[in-house]
Amino acid sequence: MEHKEASHFADPLVVANSSVHHEEAAVLNSRVADEASVELADMLSGVSPMERMLLKAAAGAGKSYALKRLVVEAAQHPRDERIAVTAFTNKQVRPLAISLGESLGKNAVALLASKAAYDEMPAEVLESATVVTSTKDLPNTVKVVIATVARFGAMGEIKRLRDHFGAATYGANPFGLLFVDEAWQIAHHLFDKVTKLAPLWVGVGDVGQLPPLEIGENPWRGDPGYNPYRAWPTDYNKDPRTWSKELPAVWRPAVGHLALWRAFYPEWESLDCVAGPGDRSIDIGSMDEDPAAIWQQVGTGVPTLLEVDGLPQPEAADIDLPLMGLVEALLEEFFAAEASLISAVYDNDVSGRSTGTWETTRPRGEHMDPMVTILATRNQSVDDAIEAVERLQKKYDLTDRDIVASTVDSWQGQTNGITVAIHPLNGATDLDAFNSAFGRLAVTCTRATHGLLIVTRPGLDQLLAAAPARPGTPFGEPGTRQLPRQTHARILATFARSTIDVSDDE
Repeated sequence: MEHKEASHFADPLVVANSSVHHEEAAVLNSRVADEASVELADMLSGVSPMERMLLKAAAGAGKSYALKRLVVEAAQHPRDERIAVTAFTNKQVRPLAISLGESLGKNAVALLASKAAYDEMPAEVLESATVVTSTKDLPNTVKVVIATVARFGAMGEIKRLRDHFGAATYGANPFGLLFVDEAWQIAHHLFDKVTKLAPLWVGVGDVGQLPPLEIGENPWRGDPGYNPYRAWPTDYNKDPRTWSKELPAVWRPAVGHLALWRAFYPEWESLDCVAGPGDRSIDIGSMDEDPAAIWQQVGTGVPTLLEVDGLPQPEAADIDLPLMGLVEALLEEFFAAEASLISAVYDNDVSGRSTGTWETTRPRGEHMDPMVTILATRNQSVDDAIEAVERLQKKYDLTDRDIVASTVDSWQGQTNGITVAIHPLNGATDLDAFNSAFGRLAVTCTRATHGLLIVTRPGLDQLLAAAPARPGTPFGEPGTRQLPRQTHARILATFARSTIDVSDDE
């Protein structure tokens, strides 16, 4: 890949200043988890008047560990309540079944699945938990039952559970406590179907991800204060019987991404990064000068925006095959150079403490999370990306652990080393409800542990300066989406930026 001028990246306009890293940052989350643990024990004992707990997490804050701890402690509480755990998708409940089964034992944890989901159940889930497709097959001794919100909310399911298990220790519900993973992803009308599972609820999740549905006006005419498509926890933000806390540290990002993370959670009192300076880097190997300049910038851990001029015209603003071709060319350089990801190793005994040792993630290794993920907003754009991934996999003998492609919406809750994405506003002439969605951009920008490269055609600044103002979503959804232009400009200010001209490339 060649272009007229060498890549030179202007520094971000906004840089995060923080001296809180490693165990100092990790302990901040531990303290909140300790507070949640005490409060939940009091709720179960009847000492606390609280009926709900909301544990809010930024992307990559380690909320899965907090959720697991709370479920395990609740299962071991003297009140001896049966516990329900739910989430929106099968790919969310399966890791829960593995994790909780490993902690509590296979006989104590059951996953209630559909027949179709059972047929494609990973072996690790079947080894870790009791998996059944019928309520009547749930062991009476089971402590924790896991299912998607759709399965728990199926017609007659709560009655079947109550008939099978009997009422919980206290009350008429089949369970004494309901945990909701990725709670802000579940629409109100879906959660309404499972509220009678238990009298006490614990919701855990990322408040900055895509809500269940981006809406422009309230479709529920009967009550202007209620919207069935809104995330259910938003009803309880100021409820006197709801205990609510934020996890104030993030584990996923490199320290250079902290300003970007803070831009997505501007209303939080504090947000710090466990990773310290130098903890994450990219070894680019041997690479030609121009692509090396781009990948070196990505490897700094500072979010990187590359504006590409001189490309042929795209099919549509968000279906841009020429720009995807540029992404493929950059990734060819990356894998041809046998680039690798370098990470500091943290202490197993002291959360967040650096051991002074390093681990390297290389192509064709056994790493769990993909080294590189390409994200786009539209299915057709992702189809183009998948074709590029398949070519790269074939040419360099790569696997899905090395590189994958996905829509932004499907990649919620996932982690990868490097994210390469086409900006949602690429080529747009105005802001609409889809392309300016705060949550969609948040998911795009908060998946990576080592580097973020967003590509776009020139014109983002002009678009944000000239586009007519939009009111955003006026129903108290999580995140700051009231002023899309200002939100996007605030986020762009955290990126290192450069423009290249590829008009003479062959």
